[in-house]
Amino acid sequence: MNCCLLLPFMLGIPLLLPCLIATENSKTEEVKHPAGSHLRVRRGWMWNQFFVPEEMNKTRHHIGQLRSDLDNGNNSFQYKLLGAGAGSIFVIDERTGDIYAVQKLDREERSLYTLRAQVIDTTTGRAMEPESEFVIRVSDINDNEPKFLDEPYEAIVPEMSPEGTFVIQVTASDADDPSSGNNAHLLYSLRQGQPYFSIEPTTGVIRISSKMDRELQDEYWVIIQAKDMIGLPGALSGTTSVLIKLSDVNDNKPIFKDSLYRLTVSESASVGMSIGKIMAYDNDIEENAEMDYSIEDDSKTFDVITNNETQEGIIILKKKVDFEHQNHYRIRAKVKNRRVDEQLRKYHTEASTTVIKIQVEDVEEPPVFLLPYYIFEIFEGSPYGSFVGTVSATDPDQRKSPIRYSITRSKVFSIDDNGTVFTTNSLDREISAWYNLSVTATEKYSIEQSSAVPVYVQVLDINDHAPEFSEYYETYVCENAVSGQVIQTISAVDRDESIEDHHFYFNVSVVENNSSFTIIDNQDNTAVILTNRTGFSLQEEPVFYISILIADNGIPSLTSTNTLTIHVCACDDTGSTQTCSNKDLMLSMGFRTEVIIAILICIMIICGFIFLNLGLKQRRKQTLFPEKGEDFRENIFRYDDEGGGEEDTEAFDIVELQGGTVMRERKTRRATRVEIRSLYRQSLQVGPDSAVFRKFILEKLEEANTDPCAPPFDSLQTYAFEGTGSLAGSLSSLGSAVFDQDENYDYLNELGPRFKRLACMFGSAMQSNN
Repeated sequence: MNCCLLLPFMLGIPLLLPCLIATENSKTEEVKHPAGSHLRVRRGWMWNQFFVPEEMNKTRHHIGQLRSDLDNGNNSFQYKLLGAGAGSIFVIDERTGDIYAVQKLDREERSLYTLRAQVIDTTTGRAMEPESEFVIRVSDINDNEPKFLDEPYEAIVPEMSPEGTFVIQVTASDADDPSSGNNAHLLYSLRQGQPYFSIEPTTGVIRISSKMDRELQDEYWVIIQAKDMIGLPGALSGTTSVLIKLSDVNDNKPIFKDSLYRLTVSESASVGMSIGKIMAYDNDIEENAEMDYSIEDDSKTFDVITNNETQEGIIILKKKVDFEHQNHYRIRAKVKNRRVDEQLRKYHTEASTTVIKIQVEDVEEPPVFLLPYYIFEIFEGSPYGSFVGTVSATDPDQRKSPIRYSITRSKVFSIDDNGTVFTTNSLDREISAWYNLSVTATEKYSIEQSSAVPVYVQVLDINDHAPEFSEYYETYVCENAVSGQVIQTISAVDRDESIEDHHFYFNVSVVENNSSFTIIDNQDNTAVILTNRTGFSLQEEPVFYISILIADNGIPSLTSTNTLTIHVCACDDTGSTQTCSNKDLMLSMGFRTEVIIAILICIMIICGFIFLNLGLKQRRKQTLFPEKGEDFRENIFRYDDEGGGEEDTEAFDIVELQGGTVMRERKTRRATRVEIRSLYRQSLQVGPDSAVFRKFILEKLEEANTDPCAPPFDSLQTYAFEGTGSLAGSLSSLGSAVFDQDENYDYLNELGPRFKRLACMFGSAMQSNN
């Protein structure tokens, strides 16, 4: 069995191949075609791979022919095509075995199709040969231009970068077959961007070819072209744009806008106040434009600080200025960048400077004292008008106005127009040792300009107070005291101030003719009193008076005479006093009487308070039911109050119910006789719907809501309706005296069997009376 396969040439010219004959059991042989096609013979089928150019515009393109060696041309064989694309992309002539492509093929979508061929005998419907595979390959043509897939491109490079600095790499892609000629071999070129940039043709790397200054131009657009077929004629191309931005470097120093600034400052300006601004500009941006200002001559009066937000230099006052002392200043300021890289210092060799002229403005100032405060001294006891000291103030302004002085709120000192302070009252150091004064200086030509200075006056001490006992002594001596017994230790005080420590001397007055007691000076500002004999008599000499002289160490020394009173007492064996002089006894008795009287008064007050409480409670019980004696029998009140538990400490007073008691008007029996029958029935029907009862409930509700003494929690008040009673009035004989004696009781016969007894009693009684 043999077959022939007709293959088309690449250029579309059919080539008839000679038939190859092989037996069914022969091995596969490979035969090379002169044009490069490969033919293989296997089991009677001759199969191969077919090449079809892509993008063929024919609607029915002939690819090749399949023919069995068993086909004798009698049209009894039928050829079938199986596999992917069979019937839709590729069709076969069932009689001749010709294969056609009925659709345009695109290698970029699919470059290889694997199909199967089969031959069937139409007379028997059986396959004459087993299926055999063959391949149809779509050959590439240059139909795709290069494309840049990573667009858009953007790069940032520092300004002033040297030549050859890498910027960015662009890459294009070609969908054509890279193994088919040069269809996918690309070359890159620069269409726009010279002379600052260049590109490597094969890699697409963009580099800097010339230095650029961001301050002149901060971004560039570069257009790159990619061509396939290594740029040969007929090649396809694609382009892309690259945005290249220049980042800033600190290659510019700050420069002052003006070479001279004129500022003014008032001499009244406080330290730290801003008096003006200076400004430098820097072509760099962001942190490269941050700058610092400074004063070149290291001024002690002015300083400059930098505003980090606005990059301005703020001139501030470092020390107060005085127009009269210096009315103008000239300083020089400089500016430099805060951070400069070492490789860029060549751009910052010399800092920019400017001159600042500051004019001091004169203002009217208050008087100025020569000293911030004054301290004067004067001895106590100095006469009126004594000189204390002198203060002095001057007008700092040019006109030098005269000054007037005054002392604020002082009755002891005064001051004249020359600033001399003198006394206007006596001074006593023991009353006040220091005086704090405030002296005010006022300009005569401008009274609103004034200033004050503190003046401290110290009153110096003179020895004008003699020493005296430090306390009142109550001294006692026993009748059985022996000679030389210490009965009292005394000390002294002096209100004067001593330069040295106080030292007191004690002695008995020379005029004192009393040898019963003596004194010994301890030389430590104390002295002891001793008995000078044995035995004393309470009845004969109950009291002794001793004059003691106390001298101080002042200059001149002052001496005072102090009397020490000694009472004689009767003592027991242990030395405890039992009975002393009459005076002491009276004092103790007087003290006891006062204590007893005070205790009695307290007892009376307590008893009066108790009686008052009992009286109030009794009165409250008597007035709890004021109508009980008269109308209580006719009114029944039921009051159930739900209290607040243990916290409810105030019980509800039932008197609240008494104000609303409904008192029925007493009717005469004659008036009720006409309507007694109808009213009797109505009285039995009156209930909670009665207007009287509703009015009563509303009154009680209003009283509860407006009661200021009500507890601060909810309460429940219950009122039970007991009826209105008999409309005929009371039948009691207690009030019969108020009625006429000729009252007719015949109407009782009309009230029914229940009143028959009363009708007989009163009816017969009236008849007997008549």
